[in-house]
Amino acid sequence: MKKKKVNLRDLKPNSEEQHSHDDDHDHGDGSAFKTYIPAILSFTMLIVGIAVDYFDAIPQFEGWVRVVWYTLAYIPVGFPVIKEGWKSLVKGDVFTEFFLMSIATIGAFVIGEYPEGVAVMLFYAVGELFQNAAVNRAKGNIKALLDVRPKEANVFREGDYKSVSPEDVNIGEKIQIRVGEKIPLDGILLSEKASLNTAALTGESKPDSIQKEAKVYAGSINLESVIEVEVTNKFEDSSIARILDLVQNATARKSKTELFIRQFARIYTPIVVFLAIGVTFIPYFFVDDYVFRDWLYRALIFLVISCPCALVISIPLGYFGGLGAASKNGILFKGASFLDAMTKMNTLVMDKTGTVTKGVFKIKEVKAIDWKETEFMQYLMAMEEQSTHPIAKAILEYKAEGEDFEATEVSEIAGKGLKGVVNGKTVLVGNKALMTVNNIDVPSETEPIVESIVLVAIDNQFAGYVVIADELKEDAKETITALHKVGIKNIMMLSGDKDSITQQVAKELNIKNAKGGLLPEDKLNEVEILKKNPANKIAFIGDGINDAPVLAASDVGIAMGGLGSDVAIETADVIIQTDQPSKVVKAIKISRSTRKIVWQNIILAFGVKVIVLILGAGGLATMWEAVFADVGVALLAILNAVRLQKMTWD
Repeated sequence: MKKKKVNLRDLKPNSEEQHSHDDDHDHGDGSAFKTYIPAILSFTMLIVGIAVDYFDAIPQFEGWVRVVWYTLAYIPVGFPVIKEGWKSLVKGDVFTEFFLMSIATIGAFVIGEYPEGVAVMLFYAVGELFQNAAVNRAKGNIKALLDVRPKEANVFREGDYKSVSPEDVNIGEKIQIRVGEKIPLDGILLSEKASLNTAALTGESKPDSIQKEAKVYAGSINLESVIEVEVTNKFEDSSIARILDLVQNATARKSKTELFIRQFARIYTPIVVFLAIGVTFIPYFFVDDYVFRDWLYRALIFLVISCPCALVISIPLGYFGGLGAASKNGILFKGASFLDAMTKMNTLVMDKTGTVTKGVFKIKEVKAIDWKETEFMQYLMAMEEQSTHPIAKAILEYKAEGEDFEATEVSEIAGKGLKGVVNGKTVLVGNKALMTVNNIDVPSETEPIVESIVLVAIDNQFAGYVVIADELKEDAKETITALHKVGIKNIMMLSGDKDSITQQVAKELNIKNAKGGLLPEDKLNEVEILKKNPANKIAFIGDGINDAPVLAASDVGIAMGGLGSDVAIETADVIIQTDQPSKVVKAIKISRSTRKIVWQNIILAFGVKVIVLILGAGGLATMWEAVFADVGVALLAILNAVRLQKMTWD
């Protein structure tokens, strides 16, 4: 990215324009040091001037010499502020911090308080520099995603691999990724296997091992060997491009707290300005020993204190920190407003398949009767090789020892199963209806089984059964426990799967309220019923495709597996970039920590300002206290907000 020199306007995110350009700054060490040179120069001259004043070391340091010295000390830090104040004034925006600081410090010069005038502007400028550094640091985890944008792609053309821009690669073309390189585009793995680092996308440090024909995503890093990938999306349509766009726009959606403070600052600042004018002149009518210089000094203190720096900077900084911490943990909030919304959530509704379960059929139990399990499974697998049903795929993943059997004369009996011959024996594979029509007795032990069950008969004798079930995700149980610990007691599961299966999964997870056999519109209706109670603040977790209507209707829509789902990115408010439901608990904790820090900063800023305003009006506070009330409090708020970057939510 192109480097830009930072001026004071860049340092103060007090306008929408500033927020839109913050991401353009990419300071190298040299550039960063240059921004501090004016402050260093002013600081040096100020210290020398104060030392000469105090020790009376140079008799000639008085009169115009003293004025010129402090003026030269003031210019490096004061001129950029006065310039910005004038620009704002021309545009009709009078009550900006630039204008206030200019009037306050120039006023200090007018009444002969030269060191204080320089010091106020110096500390203000230094505070701005530190604030900018803190904002950039808080945004660091978000902006780090930009670094995963691949710069080139090795595409196979005209019999050889050629390096081109990812934007120039077409769907269907083959690309090669060497060890240590980033995958430039979404695609399908053509190589037999690959080990990928997806930390920048998912927040997971553990390498992801995938097999041939699995999906791969742009931004992942190839770890082990050279791999080949067939491109499935243009670069602008790739998951990483959409996520980058989402992240870059995340800070544009401001929270209600942030918007309120900005609006309040615009009202609060002019009120204090008029109060400062009152402090200067009104005592003339009530105080016997009225001295204009003394009351003007108090008014100038008022102006310095009134500058809303701490409020305007610390609140967005807190939200930047929250968004960055979430991004670091593989959680994308579409804006600060959803950080706030997550803190109010008290009811969690979740899908089952793909949310708390893996959405993949696996063998849960094999029961062979009067047969060795391996031989029994060889007969079953020989039959299932003729089927394309997902259950057949799950059965074929069984590792059976010995020579493979081959099925012949296989026929499908609609709605019941398969019939065929294996090793000269007639084999039936299917449901209870298939067994019934062939007069085969099925043991009563199969009756209570609610999962998918495959019954097998060999030569008209019941031989056993296989139970197929969707596996719970590894962190599903701990997620429900953790949700209860953070105060989310009202948890409901809605699923399109059979109600018996849904109830069993809910029981395993200790979810008391569950409903199965629902269509998408049924799920939406259930959520609408919950919404009729205004006390319910509802978050819905789903896969982002069939659940899109419910995601949109909820107060907070949370999509699982955001990398692979277009609808998830479009519809949800929060995207979990992995399939881990436990990340929802982290999202809640991050949101609550962010809101807590934001309110701490608001109370700190208002509290100190009110105290020093009262002291200033009574003549008990000097410019130095005013500087602390403004810049000092802002720096304390920054340090408080930066804590979000150091926290853990495990």
